[in-house]
Amino acid sequence: MAKTILDKPKPCFVPPPGTCDVHCHVYADDPRFLDHRGDRLLTVHRALGVERAVIVQANPESRAVTLAALALAGGRYRGLAVVDDGTSEAELAALHTAGIRGARFPFTARHGGTPDLAAMLRLIERIKPMGWHVDFLIGPEDIRAHLDFIRAISIPVVIDHMGRTDAAAGLDDPAFKQLLELAKRDHIWIKLSGADRISASGPPFHDALPYIHALLAAAPSRVLWGTDWPHPNNRFNPDVRDLVDLIPLIAPDEADRQRLLVDNPARLYGFTP
Repeated sequence: MAKTILDKPKPCFVPPPGTCDVHCHVYADDPRFLDHRGDRLLTVHRALGVERAVIVQANPESRAVTLAALALAGGRYRGLAVVDDGTSEAELAALHTAGIRGARFPFTARHGGTPDLAAMLRLIERIKPMGWHVDFLIGPEDIRAHLDFIRAISIPVVIDHMGRTDAAAGLDDPAFKQLLELAKRDHIWIKLSGADRISASGPPFHDALPYIHALLAAAPSRVLWGTDWPHPNNRFNPDVRDLVDLIPLIAPDEADRQRLLVDNPARLYGFTP
């Protein structure tokens, strides 16, 4: 029988109280992740020393299991939902009550490609009074194509997985420079998740660290950390404990770690002490 995280040693790094995993998923009836529901996620987080989390609705089919996991967490977790221009006011209000704090928009081909930008702007005006943000799963080409659009959005924009930067391209890569320029804008937040996704060399993913450090330096008060558990569509399928043990290398300074893991997510997602 395959070992689970409970059968293995805990990570060496002990996260500070209030640490938040801002990017994780739960699934319903997905053949890849048959047991990856809310109780499983909470078990993983307890083993890692993670007290808070943001559950990202992975696909249209996972709305109900995402809301069930938020309820199970008893107010300690928040969520991001896949919503659109046709979502009713009543539904948005119910999602907010359940703990949803943002609308997710994938730009990737496997999720249907570029969203309807005009419809997104209409939705943004509706969710702005709720204090929500938009979350983009977006890569370098779409960042370049929609740079002016992203700059002009009137609510916080969170970019997943460091904009899916290619660690093999070098820090002088024009696409990464555009991401850095965005990171310096007051409404842009960057998830320093996905070291395993941008890595060219594989575990322990140290080739991602220069990119992470550059983004951390550009926006220390608007960077976030997440595991991306259970790592869908990931060629390396990382051990989540190894990602936790990357944290001291991501943010060697204790004050930076406190902002990254605790203070920044508390401010964006509305966690209270």
